Amino acid sequence: MKNRRILIIVVMVIAVLIAGYYGMRAMNGNNNGALQASGTIEAVDVNVSPELSGKVSEVLAEEGQTVKAGDVLLKLDDTLLQAQRDQAAAGLDSAQAAYQTAQDALTTAQSQYQITLATALNQSEKARLQSWFTKDNFDQPDWYFTTSEQITAAQADVDAAQKQLSAAQEDLNQVVSDLNNAQFVQAEQRLNQARLNYLVTKQVYGIAQNTGGISPDQIDLPPLPAYAPSYQIKIGVAKKLPQDANLSKAGQDAYNAASQELTDAEQAYNDLLSTDQAQKVLKARAAVVIAQENYYAMIQKLFSLQVGDQSPSVIVGQNQLKQAQSGVDQAKQAVDQAQASLDLIDVQMGKLEVKAPMDGVILTRNIEPGEFVQPGASAFTMANISQLTITVYVPEDQYGQISLHEKANVSV
Repeated sequence: MKNRRILIIVVMVIAVLIAGYYGMRAMNGNNNGALQASGTIEAVDVNVSPELSGKVSEVLAEEGQTVKAGDVLLKLDDTLLQAQRDQAAAGLDSAQAAYQTAQDALTTAQSQYQITLATALNQSEKARLQSWFTKDNFDQPDWYFTTSEQITAAQADVDAAQKQLSAAQEDLNQVVSDLNNAQFVQAEQRLNQARLNYLVTKQVYGIAQNTGGISPDQIDLPPLPAYAPSYQIKIGVAKKLPQDANLSKAGQDAYNAASQELTDAEQAYNDLLSTDQAQKVLKARAAVVIAQENYYAMIQKLFSLQVGDQSPSVIVGQNQLKQAQSGVDQAKQAVDQAQASLDLIDVQMGKLEVKAPMDGVILTRNIEPGEFVQPGASAFTMANISQLTITVYVPEDQYGQISLHEKANVSV
């Protein structure tokens, strides 16, 4: 291949030299004193290179062949890119199916939201109309503030009430901590358990005295406290015994024991508190109860305002609608990305065919089928011989004998 290329270059150069030699001799011989000069004939060479690397599967041009712009000169193997295209096409189909599913989900969410909103508006219609005629002892009517403004204010009240509840609970904890007596905490726990145990055993004793024949399955009791295991054993035995004097006696014993434990727990609790300490604890506990009730009342007020388009069900529907729309957007992006991947592979497959960039003649061919080429490697060299440039070197002392647009005879 290299020998053929050098041979062509040598022939061209010799041809140029011969053209100059004979031109000069003809002009020096008989040309009526006309200016004679020699020169070179040049054409623009173009290296044709692939944009992708790969194995050459077919070469369609030979040296010296005349080609047109767009003619395919060589082809690269498309096995790998074809497999990648099949995979990308399958990914696009999957993305389009997911997009259709997301659109269906959006349609369903829109329908559900509209139904929920219509129901909520119908339910709040009476309250909305009533606000036109109610002032609630204020200078402004109820409709003066919009629903969203009232909800914002109510939410602020809920947050403030929650902070007050936390502060009250911290104050109670501090009061108890200031007593600096671990027995006090234990006494409170004992009193609480004794009260619950008393209530349970009292209920069981009432059932034991019942002559109507209530079965154990009909007894619905909360979990018994684990303070005094003996009471639980007695209650368990009482529930299994037949309804006779023994059953009543067992229930009476459990009740009496729980009652005595309650009395002892109360006495132990009161003994640990002086009058001032008791008042501090009671005051702190009362503050917690009031703060907690105020917090619950604020929450109820907030819920009462959340009607119509501000109702929780409508808000949930709005969030679901937003999520469905986000799902559609994400699915659409996935489709666009899959389509872009497929388009990229199509562009790459289009570059597997190396085409002539212009009309011209193949000067050199540097590739054969089966070879592996890299991007930018010169596979062909071609030139457009229909646009040649002749460069003639005129001696300095003869510049004055020529002018623009004069005709010249050229011989090769």
